[in-house]
Amino acid sequence: MTLATGTTRQTTVPPCDLEDAMDQRPDQPPTRLLLVDDDVRLAGALRSALRRRGYLVEHATTAAAALSCQPFDLVLLDLGLPDGDGIELCRRIRAETDAGIIIVTGRTNQHDRIMGLNAGADDYIVKPFGLLELTARLQAVLRRYRPKPAALVAGPLAIDPDRHTAIMNGVPLDLTNKEFQVLTLLAGTPGVVVPRQRLVSEVWRTSWLGKSRTVDVHIATLRAKLGSAVTIENVRGVGYRLIVPGPASLLPPPRPSGKLHAGDAVPDCRDQGRDAPPSPLPMIN
Repeated sequence: MTLATGTTRQTTVPPCDLEDAMDQRPDQPPTRLLLVDDDVRLAGALRSALRRRGYLVEHATTAAAALSCQPFDLVLLDLGLPDGDGIELCRRIRAETDAGIIIVTGRTNQHDRIMGLNAGADDYIVKPFGLLELTARLQAVLRRYRPKPAALVAGPLAIDPDRHTAIMNGVPLDLTNKEFQVLTLLAGTPGVVVPRQRLVSEVWRTSWLGKSRTVDVHIATLRAKLGSAVTIENVRGVGYRLIVPGPASLLPPPRPSGKLHAGDAVPDCRDQGRDAPPSPLPMIN
């Protein structure tokens, strides 16, 4: 999709495939992004494209509106604003927050680039730009601010979100992107039910999948790939949980009352009343 930006320049925002282009990971909260641009048409297209990639996008058309918004992880900032200079707004944002700032503007001269970077911007992109380049720069800035996610270990299963690998008993699992995201969510809290709605929201980035059995299909393929070492249990009407063999599963079953077994303590009859006849000892097997 190509949109005019108000001049002869054009900014290309190509459509993206949700399965392959998702930038957000389930082991991290969605990235909150503030888009500051008075070009409503361009901002609308860009906002839609970024939302499809998992970003939570808020749009402000003025410097005053940008300063009144809630805290954000990233800011895309145009320099030509109707109520103030973008360079000064960049300084304000940098002084008040630790958000990553990327200037997105039509100004091409070196002086503006230097001014923007000295004002606190982490990057500077000149219009026109491509969506793939923009999202790559967004991810690069995020890596500077966010710590690397810790590896997840659930029994014989080891997941490295940063390297996007899942290993079972030393053998790598061949997982699709969505399968990996579902497994990462479940492995984050083994034994705890992950609501179905949370899977839909954080993995598929939507609030409703209709009558689709997409979640069930992905769970079924995951079960087949995991085998019996780690299982996924369906809690009807609620969601799914990852079951990992642990020490608790190795304990013997409860013993029936009324009998003593080798190693059991024999009851002390001295605690009984003086006049009460001693209770007969149960048979020892």
